[in-house]
Amino acid sequence: MDIDVFAAAHAREWERLDELVRRRRSLDGEEIDELVDLYQRVSTHLSVVRSSGQDPALVGRLSAKVARARSAVTGAHASAWKDAAGFFTRVFPAILYRLRWWWIGTTAGAVALAGATAWWVAANPDVLHAIGTPETVSQYVEFEFANYYVENPRASFSAQVWTNNAWVAAQAIIFGVFLGLPTLWVMGLNAVNVGLAAGVMTAYGKADVFFGMILPHGLLELTAVFVAGGIGLKLGWTVIAPGDRTRLRALGEEGRAAVAAALGLAVVLFVSGLIEGLVTGNMVAGHIPVPVALGIGVLAEALFLLYVFTVGRKAAQEGETGDIENAPEAVPVA
Repeated sequence: MDIDVFAAAHAREWERLDELVRRRRSLDGEEIDELVDLYQRVSTHLSVVRSSGQDPALVGRLSAKVARARSAVTGAHASAWKDAAGFFTRVFPAILYRLRWWWIGTTAGAVALAGATAWWVAANPDVLHAIGTPETVSQYVEFEFANYYVENPRASFSAQVWTNNAWVAAQAIIFGVFLGLPTLWVMGLNAVNVGLAAGVMTAYGKADVFFGMILPHGLLELTAVFVAGGIGLKLGWTVIAPGDRTRLRALGEEGRAAVAAALGLAVVLFVSGLIEGLVTGNMVAGHIPVPVALGIGVLAEALFLLYVFTVGRKAAQEGETGDIENAPEAVPVA
């Protein structure tokens, strides 16, 4: 085979391929089809030239053309940093905004249950006595509740808190596939535990201590857990009522979004863990004033809600659902 004759015969096709690759973002449907066809043909030309072994320089040129065309046809993958930025500026906040009524409802229910439990414990001495002996309860109120935040090194305590909360959030989401019933149990159990602690501290006149130590980290931490519960309940409801989608498709779409949300919530809980270990712990130790610690907690919660209801709202209105299969291609795909 005369390689020069072969190159001359196909030169216009190679030039046309280069032109379409350069204009890939503005191609219409016919041009996209043409791009795919030329990509396949030039790939064949590359194989022919390579097998002849006559012109390594031409092999290199065609290899570059085919590589650029492949990226144009299949969609160039964004860098890891761009992926992460896209996740936290579109996917994650859009999921939280889209499912906002689920986790707002979960928050309201959990707070109501915790409040009712606290009132029940504080208003009924018999319930308080059933929790433990007066000596045991007094030890908890006067020493153990506060000591929890300072008995371990700050870094290891933050890691322990993060691991525990991430596990609770993961359970709340994963258990949603079982019609949401285990998710209700996880949410209810955590709400009752918080209510018991609040009730005991209130009964001994330490309500200010309880809220002073809980709120700096608890605002963001509990919000993240409630979000996980709401997502889990939505997943369970999807199994029951998939709407106009098949049950399998609906569960797949919501399940993928739930996995993405779990990844994002792990980061949120990491931040709340740092606040609990470094802010609440130092506040209990007397190194940070209570108003400063409370201000940090309120600021963290406000930033999270602002993030959801501005960034998330915008992404959701632009059509982002959080389903990772809906991630847009970088260029048109035939």
